[in-house]
Amino acid sequence: MSLKRSKTREAGVLMPVSSLPSDCGIGTLGKGAYAFVDWLESAGMKIWQVLPLLPTSYGDSPYQSYASDALNYYLIDFSFLKKDGLLTDEDLQGVCFCEDVRRVDYGKQYELKARILKKAFARFDRKNADWQTFLKKGFYYDFALFKSLKKHFGDASWVDWDEPYKNADEATIAAFERSHAEEIEFWQFTQYIFLKQWKKLKAYAHKKGVRILGDMPIYVAYDSLETWKYRRKLFLLDSEGNPSLKAGVPPDAFSKDGQLWGNPVYDWEKLKEDGYRWWKDRISYALQLFDIVRIDHFRGFDRFFAIPFDSDTAKEGEWIQGPGIALFKGLEKKNIVAEDLGIIDDSVRELMKKTGYPGMKVLMFAFDGNEENEHLPSLYPQNCVAYTGTHDNEPLSAFIQAKEGAERKVFEEALEGQCILMDTPYIVETIEDECQSVIELLFASRANTVIVPMHDVLCLGEEARINAPSTVSGGNWTYRYEESDFRRRKAAWLKTLCETYNR
Repeated sequence: MSLKRSKTREAGVLMPVSSLPSDCGIGTLGKGAYAFVDWLESAGMKIWQVLPLLPTSYGDSPYQSYASDALNYYLIDFSFLKKDGLLTDEDLQGVCFCEDVRRVDYGKQYELKARILKKAFARFDRKNADWQTFLKKGFYYDFALFKSLKKHFGDASWVDWDEPYKNADEATIAAFERSHAEEIEFWQFTQYIFLKQWKKLKAYAHKKGVRILGDMPIYVAYDSLETWKYRRKLFLLDSEGNPSLKAGVPPDAFSKDGQLWGNPVYDWEKLKEDGYRWWKDRISYALQLFDIVRIDHFRGFDRFFAIPFDSDTAKEGEWIQGPGIALFKGLEKKNIVAEDLGIIDDSVRELMKKTGYPGMKVLMFAFDGNEENEHLPSLYPQNCVAYTGTHDNEPLSAFIQAKEGAERKVFEEALEGQCILMDTPYIVETIEDECQSVIELLFASRANTVIVPMHDVLCLGEEARINAPSTVSGGNWTYRYEESDFRRRKAAWLKTLCETYNR
């Protein structure tokens, strides 16, 4: 298969920051991140997809955050704070962030990270001009206030706070702000430090020719800053903050009961009144933080699936009209990727066409024997971002090994057919051979951009899965890599694929 050389043909790797090696029990914006950028450069990769950087709570998922624009202070690197004189070796002596270097212990992150950062805050020069400007502009003040209130109420959901706090009574909140000014400023400090470290890392990535692709979840958690402070402006909630509907997706081939996400759904009629300003500001902010933004569950802007709040499955739901193209008018057309997976109809396709945003293809969805399957690499359009699998899919190796009997035969015939059609090697002697054949198909496709999760690059199994949708246990968002995992041999192989297929 011959391809014309194009500057738009790129490849990248999906790797959550939390999965990087570090001494902090979770991946950080420190040494491990810089080393990973170096590895990406050596592999010819031009994109690093980091997934959301939002703070996590119950379930540990950044797609269920309590603040739509805040930054996860767990990811702050302590070694940089030591270099800046804000932490000492004694501050970290005897601190154990995890028992297993391969798994994030979020309980320990919650218990230890803020305690250590408060020591850094105590040494921080709060008179410096940059910090004072940060405070005067009110950056992340709402997040800091909400976080302080949650701490005050023992991390209870805002719906369980005392009545004046729950209803954001102005006089009550003003009094709280005065009496808890130090605590509020500390939480702003966590955002300030994160941003400083993030900007340096991003600049380093640019120097190495790597751009950052970040994710924007469509929804926020029910227990969130947005539902507490803006519930009458943003969501379909009653005056007490109680939802009648919750988000999810209907039953499909992958889930007989559908997916019950539980997030509150937006009041699009109310949002329309000011031209969807909150959403447009959110997208603009994300485009400052990242080079490229993937908007999650894009089909929800055309029509979204709403389920009665007391339902135990997603079977009892209905499709409700979303904002459509009106939300995206006036927004930058470049550097946005639309996650258009799931139940896609002509109306969604028309919205995609109007925005011009590239959609997504997932090669793992292609091997069902259907010669017209849109996820077959031979059928990809140029204007798409193609993956072996997403953060919600099992690793490619586990996907292949699970296939047996007739299903295995269908997979191998489809894989062989695609390899012949696209003039790529067909090698199936080992699972790693098969994984590499699938990845090579991805690189050979017409898709302008291809992304491979790190666990697929290394041909890892189910243990390395990032997330299993609709579950809150079993190791979601916990897997971590060690420095030895970033092998030169794999980087050289990816570099060869880039050179072979003009990426």
